[in-house]
Amino acid sequence: IIGTPLFEKATINLESGKQFNITAKNVSDINKYIEYVYLNGKKLDRTYLMHEEIMNGGALEFHMTDNPAVWGSREGQEPKTEIKDHIILPSPYIEKGDITFRAQTEVVLNTSEKNAKIYYALDENDFKLYEAPFTITEDANVKLYSEKGELKSPVLTTPFYKIDPNLSITLESEYANQYSAGGNDALIDGIRSTKNYRTGSWQGYHNRDLVATVDLGSQKVISTVNVNFLQDQGAWIFYPTEVQCFVSKDNKNFKALKTHKIDASKRDSELEIKTVEFKIPKTEYRYVKIIAKKLGELPEWHLGYPMDGRSWIFADEISIR
Repeated sequence: IIGTPLFEKATINLESGKQFNITAKNVSDINKYIEYVYLNGKKLDRTYLMHEEIMNGGALEFHMTDNPAVWGSREGQEPKTEIKDHIILPSPYIEKGDITFRAQTEVVLNTSEKNAKIYYALDENDFKLYEAPFTITEDANVKLYSEKGELKSPVLTTPFYKIDPNLSITLESEYANQYSAGGNDALIDGIRSTKNYRTGSWQGYHNRDLVATVDLGSQKVISTVNVNFLQDQGAWIFYPTEVQCFVSKDNKNFKALKTHKIDASKRDSELEIKTVEFKIPKTEYRYVKIIAKKLGELPEWHLGYPMDGRSWIFADEISIR
């Protein structure tokens, strides 16, 4: 794409031994407008070059002026990029619908391709034409694809998770807005995160302890409690130094389980997920409290230490069996 030249002359020495010479007559801070352009002695009526025109060698000559010119402003002279071979059809997308929900969620589908038909299926491959929003009341895998003429898009699958309506969580510490993982219920939504925190499924806490209490809705026999943490030290994400678990029948009197201590400041370049598990002699409880202690100040070996950096805790699913 051609713009105002910066130099009076420039030469591209090609591997073939040829040269492509560019000259700009009268170019200056004042003469910054292109009056007309010659390519190999012929007037150029477009604002772009083809790759082979440069590779063949030759000369591109600019004539500059101090007045805005009409060169390149006519229709058809502008550059354009288009693909004519191997045309693909974009997949449809979910315009509305909560990936995690309690009672039900309404799902609205859409596509960026005009006049394309959308087909969807729930769990099975029994696809049907999408004509109106539909409601999901249980865990489901929504499969989508679109058709237009002879073209068919790839099939995409999006999982939807139903949270036990009796299950709730109270967060006593505030997560970072940019790492909310979907909000307050992220730690009990059933979604398992990967090692890539950028996917947005981890809940992040900067320079603060994580304190969360899960209410099962009624007393139930509990055998194990699991909670996941991410380590990505290059991104200032460290394991907590210790993780505590407390259980209670009334949300007032809590019993402490064995504390898990972690050497969080140990240098480790690996991206890892640590699952901390607490075992309980099958007893009925209603409330489970998790406290994860921050590392806080970064270790001296860390690049963020001279900047008085503070660590992050990234937590995921609290699983209670």
